[in-house]
Amino acid sequence: MKKTSLSDIAKALGVSKTLVSLVLNNRGDEVGINKDTQKKVIKMARKMNYKPNMVARGLRLGASKTIGLIIPNIGNLFYARIARVIEDEAGKYGYRVMSASSDENPEKEVGLIKVLMERQIDGLILASSLKDRTEIINLRKEKVPFVLIDRYFPQMKTNYVIVDNYHASYNVVTHLINQGFRKIGLLKITPSYLTPIRSRFEGYRDALHDHGIRFDKRLVKEIPFGGISNAMEQALPELLFKPVSADALFFLNNDLTVTGLGIINKLGLRIPQDVAIISFDDLKLFQLLYPPVTAVAQPWQEMAKEAVRVLMQEIKSPGTIKEKSQVILPARLEVRKSCSKF
Repeated sequence: MKKTSLSDIAKALGVSKTLVSLVLNNRGDEVGINKDTQKKVIKMARKMNYKPNMVARGLRLGASKTIGLIIPNIGNLFYARIARVIEDEAGKYGYRVMSASSDENPEKEVGLIKVLMERQIDGLILASSLKDRTEIINLRKEKVPFVLIDRYFPQMKTNYVIVDNYHASYNVVTHLINQGFRKIGLLKITPSYLTPIRSRFEGYRDALHDHGIRFDKRLVKEIPFGGISNAMEQALPELLFKPVSADALFFLNNDLTVTGLGIINKLGLRIPQDVAIISFDDLKLFQLLYPPVTAVAQPWQEMAKEAVRVLMQEIKSPGTIKEKSQVILPARLEVRKSCSKF
């Protein structure tokens, strides 16, 4: 389908291409174009689904010195910390950051990408909730500088900065097995197609297999992003009591861990005597609890710094860097008393 141009809008209205360009670049008042004409141009542009060529527009108007950041949930401390470091790092290059949360909603994310592009951002850092790659392909076609962070599309050649989720998860399960635990429950957030969740699950499954422990699907619970508390209230008793009777729990993000700790306390169970606990993602809170919670410490500062560094390279030379930066950072297991066998 042919992309609508300024000339198409001008022809439909019987006006000049220059007039259309001035109106759509918010210069109508400046050059004295009357309000009715401006409204007609804007209305026609919307009707014809006009999308500006952001690269060409940037060359005409100059860089905006602004980058976009889309994360799943600014309320989650992991992403909040990343957002803050990105803001600080971008500032060192003279850039501002426009941040938004997708709430793990693909439709909302697509809308946010469009809004940010309309505001003439110079580049984008994205922790994507998308399953369909269409929007990412479009960014690449439009030669928009972007970097994927935390999540990526394995079949696509793009810039990304991620954690080695598979080996971090494998090491967690191996540690629990070495401590004598055999019935290890896994609580993972949905959607399950997200690369970090899928890789962590695969690390869990493979570690069990490699240590001669049969995978039991009853020990795996999927928790919806939008209903963590209610789903966990149901899932934990099913995992912890007969017939399943998990002796250890591995929570795949910090929201699940915090919620899970509260429910375990309400159930009157002791950690680690009744059930061992490990969290994927560490919080200062976990060091202050008794017993302190064993957790995978993700390198969030390094992730954020690397994402900004890679994006600045792309902004400096958009579309010319053939070799993409694909950064995979190791995570560290902080062993504390929540998973010690007594």
